Amino acid sequence: MENLPNCPKCNSEYTYEDGSLLVCPECAYEWTLESSNEEENVIKDVNGNVLNDGDAVTVVKDLKVKGSSSSIKIGTKVKNIRLVPDATDGHDIECKIDGFGAMKLKSSVVKKA
Repeated sequence: MENLPNCPKCNSEYTYEDGSLLVCPECAYEWTLESSNEEENVIKDVNGNVLNDGDAVTVVKDLKVKGSSSSIKIGTKVKNIRLVPDATDGHDIECKIDGFGAMKLKSSVVKKA
């Protein structure tokens, strides 16, 4: 049996092939394998909005900064982000924050501005 991906909509493991489509028997969602691979590289904010290079984001919670006595406060706006889709540590955004310099952030702590 082939190793098919879980359904991107409901995460069901019972997906099957129907011609060139993949189908989920639980929620009836249909997609192609190519779109499945593209969706894996999509980086989304805390609200599920797709982020792109150059976007502006807002920090949604206070963040402690290693090696600094101050923290990044909730509501801090960060402009001109750069996405790092293959980040192994979960920090998939590179940016510059006033007062802190170059940093990496997790997309789970920002929302699209």
